[in-house]
Amino acid sequence: MVILVEQKKNRSRVKIYLDILETIEREDKARLTRIMYNANIPYDRLLKYIDELKQKDIINEVNDGDNRYYILTDKGKEFVKELKKIDSFLRGFGLSL
Repeated sequence: MVILVEQKKNRSRVKIYLDILETIEREDKARLTRIMYNANIPYDRLLKYIDELKQKDIINEVNDGDNRYYILTDKGKEFVKELKKIDSFLRGFGLSL
């Protein structure tokens, strides 16, 4: 008897970026916990991605009292728009990011 096991594909770095950025886009401003749950990424890895995105001026950190939020910059909004186009194009050919 043969048992077929579906292998879980690892997400690419670009797909992880897109998941993080889409969460921030949906929320307008998102806290780390919300991003972590929606992007399905561990806290320590998320911090690395957040730092990279801040350094590239794709997101900004906003402090509101004791709360810390992340928002998309104009460059970040354009980046998300273009990534969504690429993702849609790839899916049309049965591929993914």
